[in-house]
Amino acid sequence: MTTLATTLNGPHRRVREDVLHPLEGLSFWYLASAAFFSALVVWALFAWGCQIFLGIGVAGIRRPVFWGLYIVNFVFWIGISHAGTLISAILRLTDAGWRKPVTRAAEAITVFALMIGGMFPLIHLGRVWLFYWLIPYPNDRLLWPNFRSPLVWDMTAIFTYITGSVLYLYLPLIPDLAEMASRSQGWKSRVYRLLSIGWTGSDRQWHSLERAMKLMAAMILAVAVSVHSVVSYDFSMSIAPMWHSTIFAPYFVAGAIFSGIAALILVMFALRKFLNLGRYLRPVHFHNLSKLLLLMCLVWLYFSASEHLTVWYGNEHIEMAVFNARVHGEYAPYFWLMVACNFLIPFILLGIRRLRTLGTIAVSSVAVLIGMWLERFLIVIPTLSYSALPAAWGPYEASWVELSITAGTFAAMALFYMIFAKIFPIIAIWEYDEDVSAS
Repeated sequence: MTTLATTLNGPHRRVREDVLHPLEGLSFWYLASAAFFSALVVWALFAWGCQIFLGIGVAGIRRPVFWGLYIVNFVFWIGISHAGTLISAILRLTDAGWRKPVTRAAEAITVFALMIGGMFPLIHLGRVWLFYWLIPYPNDRLLWPNFRSPLVWDMTAIFTYITGSVLYLYLPLIPDLAEMASRSQGWKSRVYRLLSIGWTGSDRQWHSLERAMKLMAAMILAVAVSVHSVVSYDFSMSIAPMWHSTIFAPYFVAGAIFSGIAALILVMFALRKFLNLGRYLRPVHFHNLSKLLLLMCLVWLYFSASEHLTVWYGNEHIEMAVFNARVHGEYAPYFWLMVACNFLIPFILLGIRRLRTLGTIAVSSVAVLIGMWLERFLIVIPTLSYSALPAAWGPYEASWVELSITAGTFAAMALFYMIFAKIFPIIAIWEYDEDVSAS
């Protein structure tokens, strides 16, 4: 096991210089990008403030569509959060050697995506100041939450997930925090030293850290699967058409892994380009993840085809109304664009070896993220629009408030990641062996 002493004076010197260099200074483009994303976040907060002051009616949520873009985004971001837990944990437990520059980038995605996704139940609540009604605490009125409500289970699952994810991100950071404390001065050194909780790099500490990381990796796998299963139960436990399905839990988990891999590839592409980390984020990492993306593309096609085939063959009137609206009705453009983004584009660009380059892998990842957001949209909106008697059917139009908050969440994700990459090394320095030559 590499100790702190050998890391400070040895073949890891080049690694430290390359990985820690992006933490130094603030370039014009960094400040301009941060200002742009911050402006979008502030505008989103303003839109949310208007909703709180004027009421939930300013959003596009009304009869019969009581779940709009807020729940679409909630499911989407919870799915993105699986990039860190499932991918990083599986690679760590299997001790895959190529995972070293990938794991921390993935684990950071999990924490930030959960922070963003966990806000949407509160935003959708409308009267956000009453959020504490969801918490089962002793009170004089003997009032308790409705434990059959999906909000209670979502809150419990998200809090458990984000607590485990923060710990899972923090544990591998400890040796690097001690490294940064020795390289910094003043208040930065004191903060890093405090966060490193007395790390010295002794054999006992290394063994304890390894055991803790392996234990957290195993626990976080179970939590990640259960969390997105709980999210799927919000839909499948109802009797709404095309929701009441036993396949929804694995369908949602597979979709979450699919979108999580795409998000991780896109983040790695940005880190490689803007932080000059091509020496570490090498083509082999992108190609390995692209193969996983291609596999999940086929898994998604299987689940999606099975779900729609069952509805079509059953030919129940109310379910066929939703099916027809998706496939060749008003939502058909979104449906076929989803199929193109989730299957055709990645299958062609990644399945044909000559076409598989870093650029096409990034394009496929963008397509998958668009397609998976559209899938969440198509799960929520058409069912609610056509779930009642024909006389009660109604359209849905997103308001500027919902669109502003949606745009703000993507800006918040970029902003959180920029700040994190400027404060902490985005690649775990201590995990590298002596041979870090580029491909």
